[in-house]
Amino acid sequence: MKELVEFIARSLVESPDEVVVTETETGDSILVELKVAEADMGKVIGRQGRIAKAIRAVVKAASAGSEKKVIVKILD
Repeated sequence: MKELVEFIARSLVESPDEVVVTETETGDSILVELKVAEADMGKVIGRQGRIAKAIRAVVKAASAGSEKKVIVKILD
């Protein structure tokens, strides 16, 4: 999932070198944290959070076969 979130984020932002994605596995879930440059935050979140919701929907669909729940968190 880390690679998928990183690919999507790099495609959206103007500073792809500043995209940092970390993946942490816990018991029954996977936490994917996304950090981008301050100027690119709006591009990743989108109006009323539409882009962020779309990223989460794509990740959820990609992880449908997995037993673990994937949580995507966008950091400030």
